[in-house]
Amino acid sequence: MPGGRQRGWTGTSTAPIEIVFLFVNTGTFISGDRITMDTEFFLSLISRWAHIGCAIVLTGGSAFIWLVLQPLLKDENPDLHDRIRNRWKRFVHPGVLIFLISGIYNYVQALPGHKGDSLYHALVGTKILLALVVFVLACILVGGKPATQKIRDNARQWLGVTLLLAIAIIGISGFVKLRGHAVSEGPIQSETRTVSD
Repeated sequence: MPGGRQRGWTGTSTAPIEIVFLFVNTGTFISGDRITMDTEFFLSLISRWAHIGCAIVLTGGSAFIWLVLQPLLKDENPDLHDRIRNRWKRFVHPGVLIFLISGIYNYVQALPGHKGDSLYHALVGTKILLALVVFVLACILVGGKPATQKIRDNARQWLGVTLLLAIAIIGISGFVKLRGHAVSEGPIQSETRTVSD
């Protein structure tokens, strides 16, 4: 620009310089103060947060009840136990539903990266079966149907079983996450890490 001073990092352009960061592994684009996410990445992120959040709340809450509340309240009025159970039910039922929806979505999203990976499918299949047992027990323990009253009469024992299964599920999930999956490269099989489980 005649008579003027050109500004910019290079000193040769008057156009504003915009810093653009591209996160290839996450699918996130950050341009200046704008953040753009593709729909698939956004849904996967929300699903992951929901799944982990429910695991924290339900597993942590169950552990607190088993380790702290039940020993302290074992001699208290049964009405108090019913009130606690009814309160806890408000978290269990929605939590199980969110677990199911997010778990199915995460599994479907991960499938394309694990074609032919028999160990992955065996581990995830085991995890799903254990999760279904945990969901059933959790719902029974906060339920009120007479047919399942015997389980609630031994709530501490069955809650302990539920927690053990939940710990096994967490262990399987951690192993699958860190293990990665086999990727075919012609006649040679190599191991790579992935961000999906």
